[in-house]
Amino acid sequence: MKSVYSSAIALAGLVSTVAGHGYISSPAARMPGDAMKAACGQQMFNNQNSDHFGNIQGELQVANGQSDFSAVECNVNLCKGYKFADNSANIQTYTAGQVVPIVVDIRAPHTGTANVSIIKTSSNSMIGEPLISWDVYASVSTPSKDSDKNFDITIPSDLGSECATAGDCVIQWWWDARSIDQTYEACIDFTVGGSGEATPVSSKPAASSAAATAAPISSTVPTATAVPTVIAVPTSTVVPAPTSTGAPSTTVPETFTLDTFIAWLQEVGKSSGKIARRHARQF
Repeated sequence: MKSVYSSAIALAGLVSTVAGHGYISSPAARMPGDAMKAACGQQMFNNQNSDHFGNIQGELQVANGQSDFSAVECNVNLCKGYKFADNSANIQTYTAGQVVPIVVDIRAPHTGTANVSIIKTSSNSMIGEPLISWDVYASVSTPSKDSDKNFDITIPSDLGSECATAGDCVIQWWWDARSIDQTYEACIDFTVGGSGEATPVSSKPAASSAAATAAPISSTVPTATAVPTVIAVPTSTVVPAPTSTGAPSTTVPETFTLDTFIAWLQEVGKSSGKIARRHARQF
């Protein structure tokens, strides 16, 4: 009789933990699998596999006394003990600054606080500040708010390469209903594509592009432009007057034109011929 009573109590406790209350429905969050079963034990796995909406405290109640439960390996406080190895085929890929819509399925409200943050899985610590938070979440004293179940988050632009590898980070939804001592978690595995690895674009153009923007060089070599020698000549055509001997002066005029110069040479030549004939008659 005692064994039947004990079994009934255990079953009642199991049912109370299965009466789940909330979990992320989109994007797809971590789910229990074989890796979780190996770390957390068969009974806890069965409990979460049948209803993943339950709280962390309920999981620990189920694990109490399990010989195959390892608190260190299970690490219930990180994604409720759900393992990356069971979800490695379900990785979301985001970019810095991307807006991501989140949908939460709240099946029973419990007044508490909540936030969504990026968690470094190796240390189970928050990176930066929460992406969104609520001072009052899923209140039982006010009508259900759609903003508790449908909201957006923005992927930070300063993650660097911390979340470039799958499994290094998760987006964690965390709801702590202190009024009833129940805490709910859900984790989304993701990577930030190219985070912190993009090669900065240099503002200095490459040599090949610089040549394209330079002024074209003409293949035609211009000929030298001759600078004319200017000889200042008067326009007068006056021939110098003959000397008193009747012969024109043999002195080159100071100013002349080509025509007056030729005329002067002709006169000098004629005079020279006359003088020569005159001297010849004298002999």
